Amino acid sequence: MTLMTDVSPSIPPTPLTRGEVPRDVLVAWLDRYLNVGVYPDPSLNGLQISGTDVIRRVAVSVDTSLKTLQHAADSGADLLIAHHGLFWGQPLPVTGPHRDRLRTAIMADLNLYVSHIPLDAHPEVGNNAMIARALTLQHLRPFGDWQGHKIGLAGELPIEQTLQDFADRVQKLTGEICLVHGGGLSPTVHRLGVLSGGGAGSVAEAAEMGLDTLLTGEPEHKHFHDAFEYGVNVVYAGHYETEVFGVRALAARLEDEFGLAWQFLHHPTGL
Repeated sequence: MTLMTDVSPSIPPTPLTRGEVPRDVLVAWLDRYLNVGVYPDPSLNGLQISGTDVIRRVAVSVDTSLKTLQHAADSGADLLIAHHGLFWGQPLPVTGPHRDRLRTAIMADLNLYVSHIPLDAHPEVGNNAMIARALTLQHLRPFGDWQGHKIGLAGELPIEQTLQDFADRVQKLTGEICLVHGGGLSPTVHRLGVLSGGGAGSVAEAAEMGLDTLLTGEPEHKHFHDAFEYGVNVVYAGHYETEVFGVRALAARLEDEFGLAWQFLHHPTGL
């Protein structure tokens, strides 16, 4: 299985020393590596808050909340990279919790960088690529439509498993008890679609591709009957827990490229 294809050439780092990178250099590298301009995403991908000019320590998280921002500041991070940011396609008044989040980052001189759909879709460090790799999926192909872009992956397990055994395997991978809708025509898992986060609406696409099972994050009531009517098993492993993989893989990539120390800030939501 090959998942290590980079979508853009590496941008040569220009660190002050190994382990120190000018913020603007790092942001430019991230923008290009993650292809932030490719996807029609309501999230404001890229640098959402600017802070200190030099990055020496990075924190990564799934969500941007007051807790994660304060945790990043307390850990001595210069940059927080999050999957879910503070802006979602509409202006927000700087009041209430939104003001508190911004104030926490600004007072700590903390940079905030966000990668939403680009990090789901990335072929090397993306959430779906990392899950597919952990499950040793073979014969990978694009899956999971997002406004004309395929951001997930479909593939085949090396050995067919019962639905229960597969759910137990996913639970060990994520640490989250899975919700299983056994709507499939077969009670086994072999041809699998992977779409992290909110992929419940992709059951019809899974059926069209001949997949027997969809692995995604959280259920939606309006899609409850889809699994049973389209004949596809669905394993829900948690929106949060299926999206911890990308930020951690991206941080490890930054350590390799720039020598930056990093820390994962774990603030699970249970959803």
